[in-house]
Amino acid sequence: MRTPAAFWMKALSIILFVSTGAAVVAGDKEPEGKQATPATFDAAAVSGIVDAATVVPSLLVDLKYATTDNFLKRNVYGDLKKCYLQKDAAGMLKKAADLLKTRDPALRLLAYDCARPRRVQVQMWEVVKGTPQQGYVANPGTKTGSIHNYGCAVDLTLATADGKALPMGTPFDHFGPEAGISQEAKLLEDGKISAQDLANRLLLREVMVAAGFLPLAHEWWHFNCATSAETRKRYKMIE
Repeated sequence: MRTPAAFWMKALSIILFVSTGAAVVAGDKEPEGKQATPATFDAAAVSGIVDAATVVPSLLVDLKYATTDNFLKRNVYGDLKKCYLQKDAAGMLKKAADLLKTRDPALRLLAYDCARPRRVQVQMWEVVKGTPQQGYVANPGTKTGSIHNYGCAVDLTLATADGKALPMGTPFDHFGPEAGISQEAKLLEDGKISAQDLANRLLLREVMVAAGFLPLAHEWWHFNCATSAETRKRYKMIE
């Protein structure tokens, strides 16, 4: 059980870590728009990726884009139900899960999105291109596209062993400042998020950053296994 003093000292250090911009990367959000056509995912055809659940036995998976419970209100992943990641990213996730177990054995990591084929990214971009929301979507026509397209990004939360997600102040894929991590102390002060929301976010970020992941400034749930330049150098895009 965490002692209040020790926990909030750790919380302050993580808030300062984020506020100074250390290891925080640019946004990769996909907002509401038109519907897209589901695209299946042939994992066997992609070199280097693994089913993260085989590396992290305690991992819970609920891929939101394989359901209608997402901002598009449509399944754009077809029959993709597993969390595929690059092998080293999955290893990092295993380290995060092990760290979480030492912090609170009752909790698990719950993955919402993992590897995302570029063709799905194209569909998402077509949904928002030319709209006020296009700034929230990684343009697949750029040099990097989305880090998800390489299997190097994971969207996730904390959950109980039976899969109940812990409160984080906003739902997954919330489009608004409340989902950001750089001004959480102000969000708490203004009553936008609760102390428990913040504690849960900080615990998630603590174990993920300690495992080597990079948090995303505008999304509490998003973590990259490498920078954009490192990702392009190490991995091939998943088409």
